[in-house]
Amino acid sequence: MPSAPPSVPLHIAIVMDGNGRWARQRFLPRLAGHAQGVESLRRCVRACVARGVQVLTVFAFSSENWSRPQEEVSGLMGLLAKALAREVPELSRDGVCVRFVGEKSSLSDGMRKGLEQAERLTVGNTRLVLNVCFNYGGRWDITQAAAQLAARGEVITEASLHAAMGLAHVPDPDLVIRTGGEMRISNFLLWQAAYSEFFFSERFWPDFDEAALDEAIACYGARERRFGRTSEQVRQAGAQPEALRA
Repeated sequence: MPSAPPSVPLHIAIVMDGNGRWARQRFLPRLAGHAQGVESLRRCVRACVARGVQVLTVFAFSSENWSRPQEEVSGLMGLLAKALAREVPELSRDGVCVRFVGEKSSLSDGMRKGLEQAERLTVGNTRLVLNVCFNYGGRWDITQAAAQLAARGEVITEASLHAAMGLAHVPDPDLVIRTGGEMRISNFLLWQAAYSEFFFSERFWPDFDEAALDEAIACYGARERRFGRTSEQVRQAGAQPEALRA
């Protein structure tokens, strides 16, 4: 992958919040908001590619979302199935590698096969890695990683635990964005976001456009990332070392 300018985050993660409230403001069913959210994600993927972002991770469906009304959950599953059929071939043509991160054993056979097929179709692409966190939770991720190591009889260290995480194939996120006006992490990337910069947008996800993304990136670029060091040490080292960004 080509390197992004230092002011552009290599890895952006997004909590795509506000679909239901966007729909309610327009006297529409919640599912209409989720459908519009798919359009916003398509727009965001294109914008990230154009700006040199190398990894985009989105929180599509949390492990807690199963407790929502059954009609909404069923509608979301239907939207995902349609999105896989419609979007994945286009994403593949655009050089996007799609990865699904989350607990897959509880999904239906058809859903699992659909996710696996999407990953196989895009596995060789290198322009952008799109991680879709589906049936995902940060606590689940840490727990399943520890369980893997314990089952193999391996020593649990920071490095071994990190390697067993769902996002071990990409660097930790530089920037975490949450839309919809809420200011919490909601069990998203609890381990990986230890040194991430956070940006909270008042916009609902369906309204999060290229200008909003540029605002978040500009805010990120204006911050000093110290990783435990002092400002003086950062300046002496020459701004943002690539080793720390990774």
